[in-house]
Amino acid sequence: MSISDVCINRPVFTWVLVAIPVVLGAFAYERLGVDQFPSVDFPVCTVTTVLPGSGVEEMETTVTKPIEDAINTVSGIDELRSTTSEGVSVVTVQFQLSKSGDVGAQEVRDKVSSILSNLPKGTETPIVNRFETDSMPVMSIAVSGSRDLREVTEIARKQIKERLETVSGVGAVNLVGGRTRAMNITLDTNKLAAYALSVDDVRTALTRQNIEEPGGRIDQGSRELVVRTFGRLNTADQFDRLIVTNRNGYPIRISDLGKAEDSFEEPRSTARLDSKGAVSLIVQKQSGTNTVKVSKAVKERLAEIMPALPPDINTIVIKDQSRFIEKSIEEVKFHLLLAAGLV
Repeated sequence: MSISDVCINRPVFTWVLVAIPVVLGAFAYERLGVDQFPSVDFPVCTVTTVLPGSGVEEMETTVTKPIEDAINTVSGIDELRSTTSEGVSVVTVQFQLSKSGDVGAQEVRDKVSSILSNLPKGTETPIVNRFETDSMPVMSIAVSGSRDLREVTEIARKQIKERLETVSGVGAVNLVGGRTRAMNITLDTNKLAAYALSVDDVRTALTRQNIEEPGGRIDQGSRELVVRTFGRLNTADQFDRLIVTNRNGYPIRISDLGKAEDSFEEPRSTARLDSKGAVSLIVQKQSGTNTVKVSKAVKERLAEIMPALPPDINTIVIKDQSRFIEKSIEEVKFHLLLAAGLV
């Protein structure tokens, strides 16, 4: 090969070297994950414990303090703090940056499990959650209609929420402001005192008689029958006729002490759209997934759901984290092209 051949082929070789990273970059660009913040692993976890009806001082001494003492034995803790309110205890554990968040959360979970028997009766199982910035809510959807809010809640839960939870990349869909059906028993304290009864007596009667549980089995020759006890009450009239106790052979029913009403649970959250009651669906993505891709998939699934909903039901996306991200990316693209053109 002569020197002139080398000089002729050198530009071609240079262009090939330049083209390779350009092609690889263009190929990887389409698969590049886009998000507002980088995925950062903060070694922080929270322990949330609920004891309904408990006061602040009782929660502090009987729930928060034992949990803190148990967690304090875990190694690598940088900061341990707690917040106690009526019926709720939240203990926050921050580990040193050198400690894995998954390992720390598992150690905290093990320590809390070891003291469950020492917590007061009626305490719900403590929930240990890791703090992850990568699994924050990405979208809020408001559902409203001209019908009763309890019906809107049922439609939002069964026809929208359950179908959105199956979208790839969606971690959870939380319902806020809904009204869940419940049978409320209103008691007259004067009538309770007249019959020498207490609220606890009524609660015990409801627990014992409003049940549905297995009743064993019956063998009939070569056949075996499964028996179930059907004692679940469904209507307000059935609750009114429920017998609380007997006095001198006379049954005392719920209707003698008060009344049952087919209503909804006590609301603990609220959502409003255009000054009217509504239901809000908060969509959270899975850790490590692309926010823009998840939001697009949720919108596509929502478009599929809409035709099957009643005509008076409206769904509006009131918050979409992907909009801000897409606008930011468009600005970055513009400045990159502008810089490339100027260069």
